[in-house]
Amino acid sequence: MRKLFCALLLLFVTVTHAQLKSPAAYLPDYGRHVTYYHQLESYFTHLTQNSDGIRRQPYGQTPEGRALSVYYISTAENLKNLENIRSGHLATTGLQQSNVAPSDKVILWLSFNVHGNEPAAAESAMNVAYNLLNPDNKEAKEWLKNIVVILDPCLNPDGFSRYGNWLHSVTGNNFHTGATDREHMEPWPHGRENHYLYDLNRDWAWQVQPETRQRIDLYNQWMPMVHADVHEMGYNDPYFFPPPAEPMHDYITKGQKDFYEAIGQMTAKKFDKKGWGYYSREVFDLYYPSYGDTYPCFNGAVGMTFEQGGIGAGRAVELKNGNILTLQDRIDHHTAAMLSVVETAAWKKDMLIKNFRAYFSTQQDNLKGKYRTYIIKDNGRNTELTQLLTRNKIRYAYAAESRSVKGYRYSTDKDEEFSIQQNDLVITTSQPKAVLTQVLLEPKHHLSDSLSYDITAWDLPRAFGTEAYALKKELSLKTVNAPVAKSKLQYENAYAFYIPWNNRASVKTLAMLHRNKVKVRSARSQSLFPGVKVNNGDLIVLKSDNSQFADFEKTLAVLLDGKNEYEIIESGYAISGSDLGAEAFPILKQPKVLLFSGEGISSTDFGQVWNFFDNIAEYPLSIVDVHNAGGVNFDSFTTIVLPDGYYNFSDADKTRLDAFITKGGQVIALCSALDLFEDRAGYGLTRFATDAAKDDSKRQSEEKDLSARYNGYGSAARQGLSSSISGAIVENIADPSHPLSFGLGSRYFSLKTSGSLYQMLTGATNVAYVPKGYKSFGFIGNNLKQKLGGTVTFAVDYKGKGNVVYMVDNPLFRGFWEAGNLLFANALFQLN
Repeated sequence: MRKLFCALLLLFVTVTHAQLKSPAAYLPDYGRHVTYYHQLESYFTHLTQNSDGIRRQPYGQTPEGRALSVYYISTAENLKNLENIRSGHLATTGLQQSNVAPSDKVILWLSFNVHGNEPAAAESAMNVAYNLLNPDNKEAKEWLKNIVVILDPCLNPDGFSRYGNWLHSVTGNNFHTGATDREHMEPWPHGRENHYLYDLNRDWAWQVQPETRQRIDLYNQWMPMVHADVHEMGYNDPYFFPPPAEPMHDYITKGQKDFYEAIGQMTAKKFDKKGWGYYSREVFDLYYPSYGDTYPCFNGAVGMTFEQGGIGAGRAVELKNGNILTLQDRIDHHTAAMLSVVETAAWKKDMLIKNFRAYFSTQQDNLKGKYRTYIIKDNGRNTELTQLLTRNKIRYAYAAESRSVKGYRYSTDKDEEFSIQQNDLVITTSQPKAVLTQVLLEPKHHLSDSLSYDITAWDLPRAFGTEAYALKKELSLKTVNAPVAKSKLQYENAYAFYIPWNNRASVKTLAMLHRNKVKVRSARSQSLFPGVKVNNGDLIVLKSDNSQFADFEKTLAVLLDGKNEYEIIESGYAISGSDLGAEAFPILKQPKVLLFSGEGISSTDFGQVWNFFDNIAEYPLSIVDVHNAGGVNFDSFTTIVLPDGYYNFSDADKTRLDAFITKGGQVIALCSALDLFEDRAGYGLTRFATDAAKDDSKRQSEEKDLSARYNGYGSAARQGLSSSISGAIVENIADPSHPLSFGLGSRYFSLKTSGSLYQMLTGATNVAYVPKGYKSFGFIGNNLKQKLGGTVTFAVDYKGKGNVVYMVDNPLFRGFWEAGNLLFANALFQLN
């Protein structure tokens, strides 16, 4: 009987092992061709159906309707106790109260394929999951006793599918390893970005895109101790793993750095044994807070980037050294690296748990930032700001009393006396997310190395264009959890509806009114009516303009339900300023917009404009590939938007564009699109105001070239920094009376990401310019910094009945520059 039982047990184990298939056994082309997303999902379904060590959790959906899921991988016992592990762990951060004792498990999150055309990441996710679940992997069994792995196999299914579907459509049975084959020449738009062509790896903190918002919501329910972000880079590069490069943000802790060393040593041993090429401590820094490595770091985790050479490699490609890099090679390298992460986490379990708990229990004593309280004055954009804070689990309150204090003023870069008023936003560092709070709100951060991978300034008060102050101490201030709502004015007669123009809700409201054929006026000067002060740009909907509505008041009240700041004006007769029937209140035109896309245009910049229309303004537009421009009747539109890029327009196309503008059309040109108008007859756009200024710039360039003869070869990268800018905040003086700056005041902080400069224009209106002696935040090369003063950032060139809006800097950069969203809306809706 005992022999029979043992035989049956052996048979059961053998059958169970046979049921759990490797990716290569389950997918016929695994390692030879990119997997379709539905096949990836099918494989993970296979794993969950045939192993008690994995559990699926859906967490959202992409804009194209694909499922977003993570998979919990651990022992069966741990998975049965998963909720207790989660709640007990989360309680140690202070983000949740729990009666469950903290567990002794490491929470480890693995993220794959945030960039869709880096397919070896998602491919390796399947192999990593199988290796962790394989019953024959005795090492993994031991690791998982102390670890809960949260594995996200594909953060960007839409981009991954775009790339994979294209690659399948251009490849045949045979590999083509030459770099000139079409499978190594991905067309526009690449699969790197998501549906709206956003780079999701720059979106972790801002959460502009739905994939990120849904993922971070789940992330904050777990707060992992370790996060690994799996990528690919140019295919001739060897593998990169931690430790990371400088600049490393000052808030990265010693415990986090110690783990980087441990993971570097562990992974190096694995790669050394295989003879695989690799490097560390170069290129990939830890500074900009919205990456898949830095964002987890500022949330207490050890955040890491792993990069395998592979972008553009297709199925296989010949490297410069003559070797052939295959998709299977890339999978193998990633698999080894990720298993090293799990092994190192098991090895350093006690250290990880101790350091993570200390991060939250003692951070009030270890905060490195200068300020402890942030006061954000209410200018209408605090709703968007608090939504961002809420998504990041940063706590805030509203002032319930007035107080005169002194603090650092963001707009002037000085300490000043100011008054806290009711409903001002109050954010303190006495909260679990204290470090992230300081990272996002501190006005200045120390940069240990100017050779940075990304932008070097991002503070939210300047990004949102709010009046804000920072205090070095916490205040004993009475606060409430919600702002005190302003009571509505009592009225008997609805002569007009008043809508303030101050935030994205205003933009969305105007767009909605346009879509519903409501005629809307905009204030061009200040006026005062009983209980209502009308400022430049504020919207007025007159009953007399909209006689098509039988019940004007009821119709408008329904339409304005999402913009509750509106008021009703009973009479058009002003106490001061212009009456509502005056020329100071022109009717706004309803724009018909054409947006160009296609080869030569920056896909991310195009995506930022597209996202603005679809998800911020919610306003329709037509999108046409630029190579089809010759077949488009420009007169069918009122506005043409030219995103950053190179426009190879024919002379005939340029002539048609000139005629469109002259007859009353508007062109909004961003960044390199300005080249279409530079030094062209009839336009005021030129880089130099005078010939003398042009000659002086040429002389300086020649002197620089002569001086560079003495520079060492190894210093070339450093020397180039003098004229570069990776991303810094620059002060601008704005004309508050001009429609382009309505709602923004007289000072605008622009996020400058390129060295493009234009001196103050003649024959055009310089709406926002960088003054002499300007304030700046973040790194700007010394040579460039000296030239920036006296240059224009946003200008309007009037030609005939139309205009061209020049945007030297991109106000829609990554979608989080809220003041820039309003500025772009001004160009679109407020310029008549």
